[in-house]
Amino acid sequence: MTTTTPAAPIVHETAVVRSWKAPIAYGIFALVGVLFAFVFPATGDTLFELSTEREAIQLAPVAVPTQSAVIVAALLLVGLTGLSAFFVASRRARSPLWLAIVFTVLFLFAFLTWVAADKTIPVPGLLVGSLALSVPLIFGALGGVISERSGVVNIAIEGQLLFGAFSAALVGSITRQPLLGLVAAMVGAVLVSFVLAAFSIKYLVDQVIVGVVLNVLVLGLTSFFYSKVLVPDAATLNNPVKFDVLPIPLLSDIPILGPVLFRQTIIVYLMYIAVFLVWFALFKTRWGLRARAVGEHPQAADTVGISVTSTRFWNVSLAGAIVGVGGAYYTLDVVGQFGKDMTNGAGFIALAAVIFGRWDPIRATLAGLLFGFATNLQSVLGIIGSPVPSDFMLMLPYVVTIFAVAGLVGVSRAPAADGKPYIKS
Repeated sequence: MTTTTPAAPIVHETAVVRSWKAPIAYGIFALVGVLFAFVFPATGDTLFELSTEREAIQLAPVAVPTQSAVIVAALLLVGLTGLSAFFVASRRARSPLWLAIVFTVLFLFAFLTWVAADKTIPVPGLLVGSLALSVPLIFGALGGVISERSGVVNIAIEGQLLFGAFSAALVGSITRQPLLGLVAAMVGAVLVSFVLAAFSIKYLVDQVIVGVVLNVLVLGLTSFFYSKVLVPDAATLNNPVKFDVLPIPLLSDIPILGPVLFRQTIIVYLMYIAVFLVWFALFKTRWGLRARAVGEHPQAADTVGISVTSTRFWNVSLAGAIVGVGGAYYTLDVVGQFGKDMTNGAGFIALAAVIFGRWDPIRATLAGLLFGFATNLQSVLGIIGSPVPSDFMLMLPYVVTIFAVAGLVGVSRAPAADGKPYIKS
């Protein structure tokens, strides 16, 4: 009788791709913190103003000894860099998100403390301004996430923002109804999305080329109509009614965060809702599963009965509607009128937030907040008389954007079919 020896189980090993980008980037920032602490020390105290005169609950300013605070922060940055390297070395694909958030907050604290030695940092004003500058970036990033998760590269975010701002100003001025202006902004951005979807999905034109052409086309059209239509009759056609600030009772009285988050207009509150809904819809619903399927493996999606062309077309249109709300924010909330090229490259920074956020709505939102903070920081430091050269401060938002995408994104993979046209076999 022959005895059969059972075969040894087959063990499948999963290859883990390590990326040392994040630890190296953390190390560079930690080195900068060490330079602040020991090579270029700043003396005196840094005063952090936590309340304004309008607040119901007043908080006393906090004086921080500059040199001591920067040294402690620098040592903690070095420790977090070592922890990030440990995560990567121990076969984890990337450093966790919480570490990136803690590291960023700590570095910003060290930088602000050092650069504002013997000066006052108005914390509420810094945060309010940062959120205001982040709103269009976040709406643009959310639209970019939806579009690219469906397999269409949305280079045209800039054009969608700009045409949304133009449409909101024109309709909002004529009707004197900001809600109608908001709807017009969404419709205007959707029209731009229709062109992107038609050429890239139906006619298989290179998606990046279509996006670039659309940005140039929208810039030219809005500049022409601004000069020939809006400027001659600005009082009637470029004077929209802005949304009122709607404080949320009780929440708006919370120290520091209350005025920043809960004393806003309806567009900002819509942004909070949009971030949650996009995340929930993408990862918790059938629609999100279908959208991600056509962005990852359109052939497989087509096999199970999902219309790749239709899904991509309508998702790109939905993305345009979301971006359009960000465009309306310029004319119906912040500025109160349309101006030439008023988005000033915000669409491209929003696209960078999509990549930095690894095509995830929550991460992309955090990236948008970081870029908005960097943009506002240059203004605040210029007001308080920072020793940092003004030319560098003007470059700061773009330096942060480039360094974040190139250095901190780590192992990042776009949806497999992103930017690839689908030809039904």
